[in-house]
Amino acid sequence: MAVTLTSLLHVFDLGFDDIIDVRAPAEFAEDHIPGAINLPVLDDAERARIGTIYKQDSPFTARKLGAALVARNAARHLEGVLADRPGGWRPLIYCWRGGQRSGSFASILSQIGWRVETVAGGYKSWRRLVSDTLYDGPLPGRVVLLDGNTGTAKTEVLNLLPARGLQVIDLEGLAGHRGSLFGAVGVQPSQKAFEGALAVALAQLDPDRPVVVEAESIKIGNLFLPPKLWQAMNAAPRVAIAAPLVARAEYLVRAYGDLIADPARLDRIIGQLRPQHAAEVIAGWQAMATAGDYAALAEGLMAAHYDPRYAKHRARVTVPVTAVVADNLAALAPLADRVAAAVRDIAAK
Repeated sequence: MAVTLTSLLHVFDLGFDDIIDVRAPAEFAEDHIPGAINLPVLDDAERARIGTIYKQDSPFTARKLGAALVARNAARHLEGVLADRPGGWRPLIYCWRGGQRSGSFASILSQIGWRVETVAGGYKSWRRLVSDTLYDGPLPGRVVLLDGNTGTAKTEVLNLLPARGLQVIDLEGLAGHRGSLFGAVGVQPSQKAFEGALAVALAQLDPDRPVVVEAESIKIGNLFLPPKLWQAMNAAPRVAIAAPLVARAEYLVRAYGDLIADPARLDRIIGQLRPQHAAEVIAGWQAMATAGDYAALAEGLMAAHYDPRYAKHRARVTVPVTAVVADNLAALAPLADRVAAAVRDIAAK
């Protein structure tokens, strides 16, 4: 039996024990339904081989070889990952478009006695729901932007707000990036995977309540925000955290400990600013990094690079801005309290 997904959250409400993506590993790595496990019935090389035979030789020959490979891989999964699944196990299976790969694997599993269902239309039906949410339908909830210069602990404060009863979307968390040249924290997801996670986050919002989003550029690392969300962010009222330069520098030294622990990477990233600053300025920053004077480095980067760019952007902002001033950023809970109060004031207007 095939399940037709009617919303992004529908798949999670159906109560399946496992969601199984039987596509090749490369397809799964690019994007998949959140929470799915990958049990490919054809690996990347096998899929390419079958496709070539189908186009250049014979569809019949391709299907026959494909069936043999699917059976072989299914046996491996049954003897491996699925060996401990009980008799009442209930999986949901999907492939690219809900065709032969998911159907073949589902047929094998159902013969064992498991209550197997497939996704009608496969991954493409899921992706269509993601696209509808991000590009076609209305955004749920009124956006309030959390703003502030570099080093004002915006992301940490944002993630303290749910405990204070507010809805948030952590774009940097979803994107796997802290939003600046210095912000990489590992391998980012693909654009499609980012969009899928963002769409699910939006679908979980209460549209009658405001949602707080951190101010970002349209690009976070290598990933782009959907135009509709970007436009809503630009038009949203703002709560802006303000803190002294020294306090922000101290915060950055704490927050970017991973980068400080990798001097070669830090030096390389500073060097990438050469097109925008004089050679002696770059050399000075690199000397500070070499000497371990990270607070001075952070102050210099903010004063000469980041703050002027924020100021230039804000000069074009015409939306209401509520300032929340912090003398220091050592304790963020009181700051989060005041930010939450400011958001509630905005929502009440």
